[in-house]
Amino acid sequence: MVKRVNIIGAGPGGLASAMLLARAGADVHVFERQPHVGGRTSTLEMDGFRFDLGPTFFMYPRILEELFRSVGRELSAEVELKRLDPQYRLVFEGGGQIEATADIARMEQEIARISPEDAGNFRAFLAANRRKLEAFSPILQRPFNGWRDLADPSLLKSLPHLRPWASVDSDLRRFFKDPRVRLAFSFQSKYLGMSPFKCPSLFTILSFLEYEHGVYHPIGGCAELSRAMARVATDLGVKIHLNEEVRSLNFSGKRVTGLRTDSGEHPADSMVINADFAHAMGKLVPDGLRKRWTNRKLAKKKFSCSTFMMYLGLRRKVEHLAHHTIFMAGDYEKNLDEIENRHILSDRPSFYVQNPGVTDPTLAPDGKSGLYVLVPVTHQHPNVDWSREREGYRRTVLNRLGEIGLGGIEKDIETECVITPADWEGQQHIHRGATFNLAHNFGQMLHLRPRNRFEDLHGVYLVGGGTHPGSGLPVIFESARISSRLLLEDMGLSAEWIEKSTRSEPVPTMESGMAAAEALTVP
Repeated sequence: MVKRVNIIGAGPGGLASAMLLARAGADVHVFERQPHVGGRTSTLEMDGFRFDLGPTFFMYPRILEELFRSVGRELSAEVELKRLDPQYRLVFEGGGQIEATADIARMEQEIARISPEDAGNFRAFLAANRRKLEAFSPILQRPFNGWRDLADPSLLKSLPHLRPWASVDSDLRRFFKDPRVRLAFSFQSKYLGMSPFKCPSLFTILSFLEYEHGVYHPIGGCAELSRAMARVATDLGVKIHLNEEVRSLNFSGKRVTGLRTDSGEHPADSMVINADFAHAMGKLVPDGLRKRWTNRKLAKKKFSCSTFMMYLGLRRKVEHLAHHTIFMAGDYEKNLDEIENRHILSDRPSFYVQNPGVTDPTLAPDGKSGLYVLVPVTHQHPNVDWSREREGYRRTVLNRLGEIGLGGIEKDIETECVITPADWEGQQHIHRGATFNLAHNFGQMLHLRPRNRFEDLHGVYLVGGGTHPGSGLPVIFESARISSRLLLEDMGLSAEWIEKSTRSEPVPTMESGMAAAEALTVP
């Protein structure tokens, strides 16, 4: 008898799981409450402009390429990827800028422009992190089900490279003296919603991945990745149910036996949850059925920061701005403290701007530009009432854009959308508006995150940023492979792709979820 699997959420993790499970012969149904696939990796369309709602650039396509090949398809035939060079522009409010490039000799010259004595250590930084990633990569390819998994030889072997007592910033001090250079290689810790001054030193591999493997732009935006996965999944027999919000789950004891939408009951042998973890638990699973992840325990967990978003359709072309620009506040540590500890709005925040029209003319009408602006801010907190702060902070951000040559931009705005943390929570169903999910501190990593085979329920598997390995598109795809392997094993099914999914080449950890800018603050 064919086994049926219901997947809640058509985000990247849900779609990747659907492809893999369908290839193995399961009858797969995906339920998505929105009228389109992709979740946050989808498109916002306004008056002829198209914006990525969330992620705006793509790193390390190898994992997604392997996923497509495992189901008999080629990513390159589905999506056009353009490698960016420079990858992004870093602008420091205190002075100086770096055109970040994977060309080692040119990058050394860029570093030398602001710190000549640090330039010669760039190659040593790359070599050290290449060894670190190679040592740690096996850990990212398998599940962690408890303390015993920490005794795995591959993990013990990796410890000398990880320097768990050090932060990202302190680890970088071995290579770079200038704080601006250290920021250039540490702001990526915001991909995890963490401060480089607190983030474990393991995650220096985040910036290494950008220089080793490149930063890409999918033509049409990152949402094209979601649409491509949906097409392939449908070809494999997956049924994607749009505008079908899951209202409740059906239980037999602690086993989930199906779900209910407005169209009726939908039984299943297994369930995959790709929705925001904390939100889904609170909405779909009675507190009494959860032991490790009760509402009380979830309330004590550390969640990432959120983002204040502006999507601006301009009636003119913007030519001078790079595809990706990351602006570092002069007092970066203060900015982080305001977000993470004080939970207040910064008057001089760091921010990120995407100007994709310089690479991809498909995203705006002729002669016009669409700008994506992201400012890291606190997640939902009583200190900030967005119904009162929204317009004032919009003005703050417009003023800050003048720092990168966009002064007076307001008169050029033809269409606009603003999204606050309150909107992320209310409209996108993201717990506390924490756009990067549970933070990735040592107390919330490996087996201490919600597990791929969800420990509080039977027959339920998790994919996405809320489970192991963590946040970011490549790692979310990896979570789909881990969880799909576990599900098929438990249902007694096998798949040819399972044997091929164990790679000898290192796998990256958490990557940019909402573009380089996610890295600008602390969750």
